[in-house]
Amino acid sequence: MRRFSFLAAAGVAAALAGAAHAQPAEVTVTIGDRLDREASRTLGQAEVAEQARALEARLERELASNPAYAGARIHLVLTDVAPNRPTRQQLSNTPGLDYIRSFSVGGAAIEGEITTADGEARPVRYDWYSHDIRDARFQSTWQDADRAFMRFSRRLAQGRL
Repeated sequence: MRRFSFLAAAGVAAALAGAAHAQPAEVTVTIGDRLDREASRTLGQAEVAEQARALEARLERELASNPAYAGARIHLVLTDVAPNRPTRQQLSNTPGLDYIRSFSVGGAAIEGEITTADGEARPVRYDWYSHDIRDARFQSTWQDADRAFMRFSRRLAQGRL
């Protein structure tokens, strides 16, 4: 009887250890064609690529604690990103542009597909833009885009998208 209880306890421990080391969600974020063209002309390729990496990192952090997305493949396309302040490229292109006094509403748009570990695929689409320019005066260049990424990541992790 002792041998059985020891083996049962060892089996439970092994099962829990396997669940704890489940494959995390695989997240990839690419930049949409229209946004890529806009980045080349006005926003700056480096800053837009940095925003794509920021979305990927935030989503990986949010999903790490959610076992429902273990083993899932999440492919997202950043279709739009709007800064609150001029980017380095915009400041370079327009010498009269003032970083301190120039501000606008920002945000981001995301779409893509989630494929769960069991093979079920579902589309996902989300966008969020600030609705009040009065808030933009006190924000950094990409603060509203960061807020859009945070809201998207949390909603996805909570199963609300």
